[in-house]
Amino acid sequence: MPRLPLEGIRIIDLGHVFAVPYACGLMADMGAEVIKIEGPGRLDITRDGPFAGVHADNRPGADPWNRTANFNLINRGKKSMVLDLSRAEGREVLKDLIRVSDVFLESFTPRVMRGWGLDYPNMKQLKPDIIMVSNTGYGPGSGPYSQYPAQATTQEATHGLAHVTGYRGDIPSKAGQSFVDFLASWACLMGTALALRYRHRYKKGLWIDVGMYQLGCYTVSEYILDWLANGRLGERLGNRHPSKAPQGCYPCAGDDQWCVVSVRDDEEWAALCRLIGKPELAQEARFATHLDRLAHHDEIDGIVAEWTRGLPKFEAMERLQGAGVPAGAVFDARDVNLDPHLRSRGFLETLRFPPEREMGERVIIGRPWRLSKTPLATRGPGPALGEHNRDVIQGILGYSDARYADLEQAGIVATRPTQLRALAYMEMDERVRQGRLAYWDPDFKQRLGTEDGEPGVGEPRAASPAPRDPP
Repeated sequence: MPRLPLEGIRIIDLGHVFAVPYACGLMADMGAEVIKIEGPGRLDITRDGPFAGVHADNRPGADPWNRTANFNLINRGKKSMVLDLSRAEGREVLKDLIRVSDVFLESFTPRVMRGWGLDYPNMKQLKPDIIMVSNTGYGPGSGPYSQYPAQATTQEATHGLAHVTGYRGDIPSKAGQSFVDFLASWACLMGTALALRYRHRYKKGLWIDVGMYQLGCYTVSEYILDWLANGRLGERLGNRHPSKAPQGCYPCAGDDQWCVVSVRDDEEWAALCRLIGKPELAQEARFATHLDRLAHHDEIDGIVAEWTRGLPKFEAMERLQGAGVPAGAVFDARDVNLDPHLRSRGFLETLRFPPEREMGERVIIGRPWRLSKTPLATRGPGPALGEHNRDVIQGILGYSDARYADLEQAGIVATRPTQLRALAYMEMDERVRQGRLAYWDPDFKQRLGTEDGEPGVGEPRAASPAPRDPP
């Protein structure tokens, strides 16, 4: 087997929630040894907080912090060390680990690392060629926002996305997911790759400063430029587009089934008219030009919706695409998990958990890229809390049995949380009733093909194909 791209690189993951942990999970896929550090009283909230997702089989079990969906997805292939960094003894262990590591990623507000004496100038004293990646809300500099705590869901307001998201005449809205977290993941990945290249060439470390606020502003850059150049503020357009007509999300056969259509020019408009059996509309004065179609968009929406309502969304999409009209069915979670294209690309992988975790097999997402000569795969499930304490502290750092026992006795290291957020258990049908889920499939394991797998414990395999349009 070819060597993996990051084989031999040791990474300390001191991140939280999505941005840094997901970047580190992808680096674990690429061969890095990633050590995730959590505090015994401060678990990653994908273990026990609002971002945890549903427990495996919706059963909390005796160790619910090890059974949550999001934690095991984002932190796949890592080692887990629980270390109380609020105490000097815990920070001394971390400093020893920094001395034998290559990359350190963190997502605290700037005051935390400075308060611990572990900001970049001090970290270089521990290891001169260390690579440090800091993912903060607004950057650690002297700007007026630099000390603000932040999260992606609220930053959508401050960087301007909410102002241009929502329906015309309605209130500002957030995007469906905290996507700036994942922009930060890509930025952390790119920064780490550049820093490793820099260190390889110049034998020096580097500090990568990722400000999520700037990443968010970058996504609305055309609106910023429009204001600078023209003094024009962006507006909320719903599913429409400032320069395409018709552009919208149209109802299809079934409950809550939709297809997006986006017409760019006269040729595509004429093709759409022919497809829906109304070729004469292309010649009507009210729809003759792009500006005319923008002015009569409501009328066009009614005409297109009348046609799409009679078709399943995938059939509508394929007919439109076949006629040369840009279109896409709106996938929900089930469509994505059963999508044969994603499976054929290896993007959906199945992991088998160790028997003691009682989680069986689970389908997770892989990576958004493939390498031509180096097959990549998820290297294992997310770790149980503190699963690798002894491996790291004694195996890597060389601490004696007595010293490890002292740390354990003092509560510096642990395998169970000292504090746990209360997660209300809720039956799946009740989740649907309350609107937290649109629906759920009791036979989801059979649909995903995860009940009887061949690989060994922790070994990934490609998910089997499934019908594209589930009944």
